[in-house]
Amino acid sequence: MTTSNPQVRRATVEDLPKLGPLWELENLSRPDLEKRFKEFQVVDGAGGELLGAVGLQVAGLEGHLHSEVFAHFEQADALREILLERAQVLARNHGLVRIWTQLATPFWHQNGFQPAGSDLLPKLPGAFAAGQKPWLFVQLKEEAAPVPTIDREFAMFKEAEQERTQKMFRQARVMKMVAAVVAVVVFLLCVVWAVLFFKARSSRSISSPPSQHDL
Repeated sequence: MTTSNPQVRRATVEDLPKLGPLWELENLSRPDLEKRFKEFQVVDGAGGELLGAVGLQVAGLEGHLHSEVFAHFEQADALREILLERAQVLARNHGLVRIWTQLATPFWHQNGFQPAGSDLLPKLPGAFAAGQKPWLFVQLKEEAAPVPTIDREFAMFKEAEQERTQKMFRQARVMKMVAAVVAVVVFLLCVVWAVLFFKARSSRSISSPPSQHDL
């Protein structure tokens, strides 16, 4: 067999009839993995044969390579190289900081994976199945430094102050509008009162009888 011009891609539901026997050959749980087939990247041969596959589970900023299978043992390392390159591209696309694995073949040790120490294991996501095998990891990029508590609290205080200031400005604008409306209403009432006052005075002047002096 040859691995010339292999095509690597994401698994589809149509790949399950080919993946199933390979999982069973490696004593992997076919029913469980069938539910997670979208995690798998597969390599197609020139004749359409499925040559190999590996799963990449993502949890937050951590990735987990798992459940590798190959149709032909002699092609395994060549296909692992292709699948690792694919996994690294996907990891960059997801912004992952690390890839974990329990795959124990020498290839992974020779390509950057190293044993995870007790200081790093607490960062292992609970979503990744633990098992008894030791964990390996490869660091892809530095983690963002956690924001110190005092800086975080100051940022929260600053945000709260900005919100309170904006609220005060909104209240001031509303009060200004209310005051303007009240002023207009008072002015209109004054105008109406003045008009009514002068009309009433004019009516009294017209209706008053002439005095004796006027006669």
